[in-house]
Amino acid sequence: MRTALFPGTFDPFHNGHLEIVETAAKLFDHLVVAPMRNPQKTEALFTLDERKAMIADTVAHLPNVTLASFSSLVVDLAREVGADVIVKGLRVVSDFESELQQAQMNKAVSGYETLFIPCSSESTFIASKYVRDFAHFGGADRIGSMVPAPVLAMLKAKFSGNGRP
Repeated sequence: MRTALFPGTFDPFHNGHLEIVETAAKLFDHLVVAPMRNPQKTEALFTLDERKAMIADTVAHLPNVTLASFSSLVVDLAREVGADVIVKGLRVVSDFESELQQAQMNKAVSGYETLFIPCSSESTFIASKYVRDFAHFGGADRIGSMVPAPVLAMLKAKFSGNGRP
């Protein structure tokens, strides 16, 4: 059985992430999606538990996808869940530069390979940062085509009309 690990902040999970999950779920027998807290990013909008719930609701149609969260090294989680490979999504060239360095570091310290899956052109512009910004400033109704329904519901609840969480 081939297992892949798809780690990320997923704050919030959007349709670009879902596209990567659906693609990886076709390529591997088992996919573990792992939201994390990234100390290099600003304070998270959603807690890890909220992100796991959003993702679980969104990927419920994929029987070979499970979730795990972590606050350790990706390679340690990969070993813990029995992953054969780490999966990362790419939207644009600037993503590749950063992700390639991480992949090379992970390979050097653990032997784990990283498989890059590009998003379709319909998803390349979607970024969690922009989704958060639109929701924060009252535009949640305008991003419904960019996020799964469970995520949209949580964004609307978080920013219930006043533009602030």
